[in-house]
Amino acid sequence: MASVGFIGVGKLGQACAEMVAEVHDVVGYDVNPVEPENFTMSDTLEGAVIGQDIVFVAVPTPHDPQYDGKAPTSHLPNKDFDYSLVRQVLSDVNAVATKDQLVVLISTVLPGTTRREFIDLIPNARFVYNPYLIAMGTVKWDMVNPEMVMIGTEDGSETGDALELVDFYKTIMQNTPRYIIGTWDETECIKVFYNTFISAKVSLVNMIQDVAEKSGNINAELVCDALATSDRRIMGPGYMKPGMGDGGACHPRDNIALRYMAEKLDLGYDLFDAVMLSREKQAENMAIQLMDFAGDWHPTTQTTVPSMPVIIVGKAYKPLVEYETGSSSMLVGHYIQKAGFELHYYDEKTGDMPPQEVLDNPAVYLLAHNPGITYGDQLDTVPGWYNGEHNVTDCDTALISTGNGSELNFAPESIVVDPWRKTPDIDGVTVIHYGNTRK
Repeated sequence: MASVGFIGVGKLGQACAEMVAEVHDVVGYDVNPVEPENFTMSDTLEGAVIGQDIVFVAVPTPHDPQYDGKAPTSHLPNKDFDYSLVRQVLSDVNAVATKDQLVVLISTVLPGTTRREFIDLIPNARFVYNPYLIAMGTVKWDMVNPEMVMIGTEDGSETGDALELVDFYKTIMQNTPRYIIGTWDETECIKVFYNTFISAKVSLVNMIQDVAEKSGNINAELVCDALATSDRRIMGPGYMKPGMGDGGACHPRDNIALRYMAEKLDLGYDLFDAVMLSREKQAENMAIQLMDFAGDWHPTTQTTVPSMPVIIVGKAYKPLVEYETGSSSMLVGHYIQKAGFELHYYDEKTGDMPPQEVLDNPAVYLLAHNPGITYGDQLDTVPGWYNGEHNVTDCDTALISTGNGSELNFAPESIVVDPWRKTPDIDGVTVIHYGNTRK
């Protein structure tokens, strides 16, 4: 049995503390009066910290009241959560905490906040970030039957602190959840984007209702039921592998058409605009990074002094086809060409091959197609779309399978940008795993 402190026993913390108290000794503290069912309350914060094995911090990170969603917010300026209460509580906890204690923050914050705002406030104790996926109204059930348990540590490794918390949760869980251990930043990211995915899903479903109501002769329930049972791509894990962005003839086309329909029916929202804008901004952001590698690129002034060409491996919208409509790699190329950089495509299916003198000299490569990899002299090729099962190891040389039947070697001093994050280290070549900034 562990001794557990809960700092903040409001609408979330009290229910969680009561579930923990079914198994462990719990002492709570809150600035407001609380009448718990099965744990004791301390009159002071110190009383809920001193002598406890684990101390949970469950204080709110609110927006201003005008951001609560009861009235329109789109006209308001963008604003972060208010972290003042978390900072104060962590400082107070630190004043009486020891390295024997594990301090667990469960409050919702934006990615990067713990590393930037909190960790320097709690040097006297061990610290993990552990946000909950809990819905109001079912807090107690969600607490002990979670879909997953997210635990963030400084470097994301399965440290003693993370495993200590896993072992603790196993004593109270009624199910067998997934335990996701990552960095503070990764765990923060999972939490907020989990909610954002739900918001986007709800918004899209309600758009179906709006279209049905405005256009006529549509049963929204039938449409939604059909989509809800599409577990291959819509409701399943499909398209949850970031790489080159949305592509193909259908997706951009259909979003543009729905944007027109939303305007024609006077539905009054711009999600379809936002989807297309995000696609374009994602491509531009990738282009800017490529140009930064390839020369002295200044996005603010839109000036450049190129020093290397850019070669995009894969011009078609996906491997093994020649179709260029909706190609996300060509969208990236658009911004590169617009800035005045030398650009080449490498794609046998579309008939695009850079001159040999270009291939023989250093260049910045973008692996637009999910690459297969041939390892040095082993010639252990993963053809076509990478299956995620091959053991990636360092090697002296690497040939990249373009997915179309040929292989590409890189000149020394080249830079290879891989948004699929599968390319191994290559001697004499800089490999960038785009989208993986973990230190």
